[in-house]
Amino acid sequence: MLGRIRSSIVIQKHALAGTTRALSAAVSKKWNIYLSGEIHSDWREKIAKGVEEKSLPVTLTSPNTSHEDSDDCGAIILGMEEKRTNWDKIGANMNQIRTKTLINEADVVVVRFGEKYRQWNAAFDAGYAAAMGKSIITLHPPAISHMLKEVNANASVVCEDPSQVVDTLAYIINGDLPPPRDGDEYVPIADRLGKGNPNP
Repeated sequence: MLGRIRSSIVIQKHALAGTTRALSAAVSKKWNIYLSGEIHSDWREKIAKGVEEKSLPVTLTSPNTSHEDSDDCGAIILGMEEKRTNWDKIGANMNQIRTKTLINEADVVVVRFGEKYRQWNAAFDAGYAAAMGKSIITLHPPAISHMLKEVNANASVVCEDPSQVVDTLAYIINGDLPPPRDGDEYVPIADRLGKGNPNP
């Protein structure tokens, strides 16, 4: 009898968990995700592919990822300048219209830092997003974690590869979790450290 009761409780818990996830997915909105940062690798394409494979209700936006166009847009549209500083300023002013607008509209801002280039623009975007109260996910290799400690301190999540960004989005949107990253070495917190709130 006791065994049947325990089995019934387990079944009910699984049913409740499934219902909760179903409700989470049902009330999903269209999420705006802004992808800021370096433009010299295919990290944006990897995130886009992962989002598509998981059928996440997401719209991905980004700055203009053509280095040449972002440098020369102002001079092409408004005319050339005699000095590099002026040339850069009219281009930067034009680019910031897109950047500010899309960050303001974003639910989550993903900021990618690579090892090869100094991404001042990415750091500025992270600061602007933080000032606007946006949720931030940083993405970078572990080797540069120390130099980004202040940026990471303002991020909700710090990822090492694009797949972690996709898995994070799948979790916050639908409540879906991937297999543990640590594989067989993963131990649930209740088993490792005991159940929470032992003395409420």
